Amino acid sequence: MIGIVDYISKNYSGKMVEVGIGYFFSISDSLEEKGFRVVRVDVRKTREDVVVDDICNPDFEIYRNASLILSVRPPMEIQKCIVEIGEKTGCDVIIIPLKNEIIDGGRLENYRGISFFVFTPQSQTDFRERRQIP
Repeated sequence: MIGIVDYISKNYSGKMVEVGIGYFFSISDSLEEKGFRVVRVDVRKTREDVVVDDICNPDFEIYRNASLILSVRPPMEIQKCIVEIGEKTGCDVIIIPLKNEIIDGGRLENYRGISFFVFTPQSQTDFRERRQIP
């Protein structure tokens, strides 16, 4: 999974938000070591620096000015919410799916053996229109 840190470091800068972090801190910790400002978000406080937020009813202040929202293996039922936050805040979204999930609307990338979907502001709008999300 650490290969994603290299991909993010080459393509983004500044603030990033990892959503649904749970107890898996290796990516966010590595990104902090590379100079990113990382905000860790989950529905429960799993470590002192984790911000509690319901991403389907988000506090948009948490995501403001982020260049990227990242989520590793989020459940299907919250993937739409993650993409919507990216669209509303104007930042990219990377979702690393569980196994062979296909997430409609994102651009499939494979970097150093890690497959993930990238949603840019335009692809997020397209995703929303295909799903007829108000």
